[in-house]
Amino acid sequence: MSAPLAERMRPKTLEDYIGQSHLVGPGAVLRQAIESGNIPSFILWGPPGVGKTTLASIIANQLQRPFHTLSAINSGVKDIRETITKAKNQQFFNRPNPILFIDEIHRFSKSQQDSLLGAVERGVVTLIGATTENPSFEVISALLSRCQVYTLQHHSKEELISLVDRALAKDELLSKKQIKVEAYDALLRYSGGDARKLLNILELVCNHPEAEIAGLTITDELVSEMIQQNIAIYDKGGEQHYDIASAFIKSIRGSDPNAAVYWLARMIEGGEDIKFIARRMIIAASEDIGLANPNALLMATTAFQAAQAVGLPEARIILSQATVYLATSPKSNSTYLAIKQAQKLVRETGNLPVPLSIRNAPTKLMRDLDYGKGYQYAHDFAGNFVEHEFLPEEIKAQKFYEPGQNPSEDKIRRSLQTNWKDKYGY
Repeated sequence: MSAPLAERMRPKTLEDYIGQSHLVGPGAVLRQAIESGNIPSFILWGPPGVGKTTLASIIANQLQRPFHTLSAINSGVKDIRETITKAKNQQFFNRPNPILFIDEIHRFSKSQQDSLLGAVERGVVTLIGATTENPSFEVISALLSRCQVYTLQHHSKEELISLVDRALAKDELLSKKQIKVEAYDALLRYSGGDARKLLNILELVCNHPEAEIAGLTITDELVSEMIQQNIAIYDKGGEQHYDIASAFIKSIRGSDPNAAVYWLARMIEGGEDIKFIARRMIIAASEDIGLANPNALLMATTAFQAAQAVGLPEARIILSQATVYLATSPKSNSTYLAIKQAQKLVRETGNLPVPLSIRNAPTKLMRDLDYGKGYQYAHDFAGNFVEHEFLPEEIKAQKFYEPGQNPSEDKIRRSLQTNWKDKYGY
């Protein structure tokens, strides 16, 4: 029995590797490290099926380094220590420093991650971790400080199409069949940008009886029909979780508590990590509700902590309570838009100087240079407010925050109008 198509088509060299040119293209940061033969320990962060495992394997192969693989799903501290012991033995015999690849490193507990620290710091192993979750949340700070973090991006439409064409042209089995692609849309839609899933779907379709007899033309209709008959091909392992999480957040944003609770139930029944769910609720509380109901962020943060403390199955009740609260709260994205606009202006205008009056002046020299001169302490004035210029001269009176249309921010707008008069146009 032959290996799956995704495994048969796994690239062996950087030249065959598709995508991530910002990391491994000519002159890119990781490409330079590989070519120098001196790679740091690092973590690859990106969505499923963008080549994290493949890239780690290619690096080990190109550098001719021993390659040890652990999965956070079924490996414990004992497995980590055994692997590190093997690495130390290889060092004793002057063999190349091995690479330890840990898939889904975000699933490792703190104690498991702690057990890696010494070996990584002393260079016993070069760690390559792979994760679909933000390492800032899931990797302990001590380990994170010893690793670079490289972000992998979704494959482009052109890259995914080239992957299909390459498989049909070069795979040892598919290249022997008479197969042509009339339309790619359904292949790409069902794969969701996941290269591994795309090849799984392609293999499923290419096993159609017609491919063995008179040749096969792949159409959107054919792909949809075969996928519906083999639902597991695109729901395997809960890989739909990004789509369902998106539906969950959009239901909260759309103020539909019934839909939001339904998608919450889908995630819980699908075995989704409750921390994944709760983190996205925290983001929604700030991005979509914000100052229309500031308590939403407190509710979401408390739900995150409480759900972790209680665990499933009872955590579902806490998450449901917070979900309904968020969905039924008034909505405002005013603070999200404010920081987005401010960052855009920062990128356009660069590092504008801080006005002298609001610079820190801890030394006599700084005071002699007029640092802090003319600053007025707001609490010395009635209402704890005095009009002062806090923005750089080049962008004074620039408005980023526009209060939303809701009772809470109507009150904020009136306060801003009272304090700043016509300056910002409130």
